[in-house]
Amino acid sequence: MADENEIQSQAGAPAAVEGGEQPTENRGPGRGRGNRGGGDRNRGDRGGRGRRDDRRGGNRDEEQGEELIEKLVHINRVSKTVKGGKRFGFAALVVVGDGKGRVGFGHGKAREVPEAISKATASAKKAMVRVPLKEGRTLHHDGLGHFGAGKVTVRSAPAGTGIIAGGPMRAVFESLGVADVVTKSNGTSNPYNMIRATFAALGEQTSPKSVAQRRGKKVADLLRRGGASAEVAQADAEAIAE
Repeated sequence: MADENEIQSQAGAPAAVEGGEQPTENRGPGRGRGNRGGGDRNRGDRGGRGRRDDRRGGNRDEEQGEELIEKLVHINRVSKTVKGGKRFGFAALVVVGDGKGRVGFGHGKAREVPEAISKATASAKKAMVRVPLKEGRTLHHDGLGHFGAGKVTVRSAPAGTGIIAGGPMRAVFESLGVADVVTKSNGTSNPYNMIRATFAALGEQTSPKSVAQRRGKKVADLLRRGGASAEVAQADAEAIAE
C-alpha cells in the first residue's frame, strides 16, 4: 500500500505542478502582455489624438497666418467691492482687419488686461466681414449708420484725401484698408456705439458688380446712366475689381 501511495503521489505530483504552473503562466505573461499591449494601444491612441490636434493646430496657424492688423480701441476698468476689498476687472474693445477689405470687432472681459485683449482679438477674428472697396482705396458710395445714440456718416473721397476720421472710426478704416474716406460722427462718443454704427454703415456698402448681377445687367450699363460715354463706362467697368 505504501508503495502504491508513493507511486500515486509521484504520478500525481507532476500533474499538480503542471496544473499549478499553467495558470501561473497564463496569468503572468498573459496579464503582462495584455497590460503592455493595452498600454501601447493607449499610448498609440494618445499619439493619434496628438497628431490630430497637431493637424488642427496647423490649420489654425494657416488660417491665422495671414497678416492681420490689430488695433486696441478702448479698455475699461471696473471694480467690484467685496468683503476683502475691491476686485478689479477689465474690458477691451479690439478691431481686426487684413487691410484688403475684411474687418471685424470684438470685446472681451477678464481680470487681467492681456487676457481681455486676447479674448477680444479672438472674438474679432471670428466676426470679420467683407466690405467692397472702390479701387482698393475708398468706398463705392456714401453711407449712414445708426446704433443706439450714435450716428455716423461715411463718404467716398478722391485719391490723396486720407482718412478723415477720429477715434474708433479711424481704427476701423485703417484695419479695413481704406486710404481715402471722409466721416462724421454725431451723437454719442461711446466707442462701442460708434464702432457698431460704423459697421452698420459699412454693411450697406454695395459694389456696381453686385448690383449688376442682382438686376441682370452689365456694369457698363449702370455706369453709363451717370452721363459717361460708352468708352469711359466700359473702361471703368473693366477697372472695377469687385
